[in-house]
Amino acid sequence: MMNRILYCFFVSGLFIFVPFVCFAETPEFRHVPMELLQIRDGVGNVFEKLSKGETVKIAYLGGSITAANGWRPKTTEWFKKTFSNAKIEEIHAAIGGTGSDLGVFRIARDVLQYQPDLLFVEFAVNDGGALPEKIWRSMEGIVRQTWKANPKTDIVFVYTISEALAKEPREGICNRSMSSMELLADFYGIPSINFTVPVLALEKSGKLLFKGESAPEGVILFSKDSVHPLDAGHQIYVQAVIESFEKMKGTKPVSHQSKLAKTFISDHWETAQLVPITESMLQGEWKKLDADNHLQKSFGQRLGAIWYSGKPGSQLTFKFKGSQAKIYDLVGPNGGQVIVTVDGKTKEKPVARFDSYCTYHRLATLDLASNLDADVVHTITVEVHPEQPNRQPVAFRLKDPEKELAEPKFQGTSVWFGQLMLIGNPVD
Repeated sequence: MMNRILYCFFVSGLFIFVPFVCFAETPEFRHVPMELLQIRDGVGNVFEKLSKGETVKIAYLGGSITAANGWRPKTTEWFKKTFSNAKIEEIHAAIGGTGSDLGVFRIARDVLQYQPDLLFVEFAVNDGGALPEKIWRSMEGIVRQTWKANPKTDIVFVYTISEALAKEPREGICNRSMSSMELLADFYGIPSINFTVPVLALEKSGKLLFKGESAPEGVILFSKDSVHPLDAGHQIYVQAVIESFEKMKGTKPVSHQSKLAKTFISDHWETAQLVPITESMLQGEWKKLDADNHLQKSFGQRLGAIWYSGKPGSQLTFKFKGSQAKIYDLVGPNGGQVIVTVDGKTKEKPVARFDSYCTYHRLATLDLASNLDADVVHTITVEVHPEQPNRQPVAFRLKDPEKELAEPKFQGTSVWFGQLMLIGNPVD
């Protein structure tokens, strides 16, 4: 395993060499060689349940590549066919356009409440622009929350690829996000499968075209946008899973509890959580969306109860003891903007709940405060601003911007709040 140092002890006339993992408070980042599979401590708990014909729940936490009808359902189907005596259940917890910095907050709601036996974590592409320290905080939080809930849940990191992040992998080296995750995986003994290896091997041999509208006969067209695999690309990914699990069949069942005794970094996000918004936090005109509301139907599975307001001056106020706060919310064509006040200090500019993609509604996060004193109780107020944000950023997506931006679809000061996202705990 990487980053294991041999320490030598002199005992009763003998030198004893003991492997020991040791990191400073902030580990040193480095790029690591790229390999298809790092077995580490394996997935023995999963294989034990499969061999006994028990129910095995497989969770997939990731972004749009995992949310697609591709390697995720193909992998589940392989488990069902290969271990037909067991009952395989899938937990679909992938959301397009999101990284581990959201995954760490939503893992309890979207994954752990369903008691998974195996957890695939896929964020290498969506974390591609993040610094190692940020990746470590959220990914370690995911690991520690999972094993705190059940120390027998086996975790596997999987690494997908986009052409924009392929420079180092084409040289046989993991890129920054993969390397960051590999260093963390090595510390905790977590297996990892690098889907990039077979993809780039085929590309190098002339048997795969990474991006295009079509490929010559006998050549696999991997993607059309250089990020999201076509079906043939997803098949390469699932074959990597199959090959890797075949190699891990001999691994022994273990409890991961002991691995929680030490941390990779001191400021990991194990305490990240989603906290429901209650009516007592709200002032002004708010409505809890009905179950048959189209936004509640579309996003309620992730957000829970959604609170709506389009009335300027309406407020959400809450207190918490911790270091960071956000809101898990929606943005959309008629989204408004909000005024944020933290511990009596109001931010200079309102924050829009609208952006250049807002021809439709989608999940988002509203950053409220970070790097706060974790030992202090903080008060945060979010107020609906009286003016709607500038709609011009979305104009280039419209056929007739002047006409369409004047339509009711793009009018309003609406906000839709789901859950509080806290590093810390709420205070009544």
